Amino acid sequence: MKKLAEALLLIAIVGYAGTSFPQSALFSPRLTASVRSTKQSGSRIQTIPFQSKLAGRTLPYNVLLPVDYYEPHTQTRRYPVIYLLHGLTGHYTNWLERTRLADHAVRYPLIIVMPEGNDGWYTDSATVASDRYESYLIEELIPDVEKRFRASSDRSSRAIAGLSMGGYGALKFAVKFPQTFAFAGSLSGALGAASWTEADLRGYEGIWRSLGPVFGPLDSPTRAGNDLLKLTRDLPANRIAGLPFLYIDCGTEDPLFQSNLDFASLLRSRKIPHEYRELPGGHTWNYWDAEVQEICGWPRRDLTGGRNANCQFAVAHSEAFAEHHAN
Repeated sequence: MKKLAEALLLIAIVGYAGTSFPQSALFSPRLTASVRSTKQSGSRIQTIPFQSKLAGRTLPYNVLLPVDYYEPHTQTRRYPVIYLLHGLTGHYTNWLERTRLADHAVRYPLIIVMPEGNDGWYTDSATVASDRYESYLIEELIPDVEKRFRASSDRSSRAIAGLSMGGYGALKFAVKFPQTFAFAGSLSGALGAASWTEADLRGYEGIWRSLGPVFGPLDSPTRAGNDLLKLTRDLPANRIAGLPFLYIDCGTEDPLFQSNLDFASLLRSRKIPHEYRELPGGHTWNYWDAEVQEICGWPRRDLTGGRNANCQFAVAHSEAFAEHHAN
């Protein structure tokens, strides 16, 4: 329980870019100087002050366009798109402010959309009618992006990913809306959020204040309907083939490492095609800055013909690391 509480505290503060927190073995909230000082160059960045009718407020989002987007020879081209979600206490600006995403993206003909999710866990709230962050993304954001930019509207060219809270959100969208995305990725995902209880969060009331209004009481339909672990366990076998390809990535020093490893085991037991990746690292922006490059390369992955092979690769990869840690 102590490890869970430490993980939750880390999740609650890691997304916040405006405050300096004490350093600890678990948490390095700021990027190294070399990462922080890197200019956001080489790609087109736009901020859209989107007026959400579902939320009744402005929910801005950032867009990172390919470097050739405005070139004459690309004006009839439609690009693959990925929706990149931030973590708890974070905002839509985090990915561009705290990583070298714009520099990494130079290599990929890809539109990257970074929406505002506030602390809504990318879920339609059980208690606040206007906090409809799941419906907003599916019903408003995606259509607006595809109308405003030359983003492909084909499922095969649409992906979603995120870190921590955003990793949970991305995989939840994959299971609940498999017809919408071809790829879903999680970096250091807070995958068990919908099942966390007040007892788990004793001493961390700020985190509970974010979960309670979103998911409601333990027996609420909202919790059950957004519990990623339950949704995955209960998924009918005949729906597995229609899922997006899943990508799970977590650092071995991350307090959420074991829960990510357990989720990969669940995917293997259900024979759900996926790739599981673990490397030395913690719940930090340095780790995500490095690993988001794997996410950016998703259009080049084999998401169809090699589905079974990719699943077996994930098993072998995971077992190799498990043997290494056991020794």
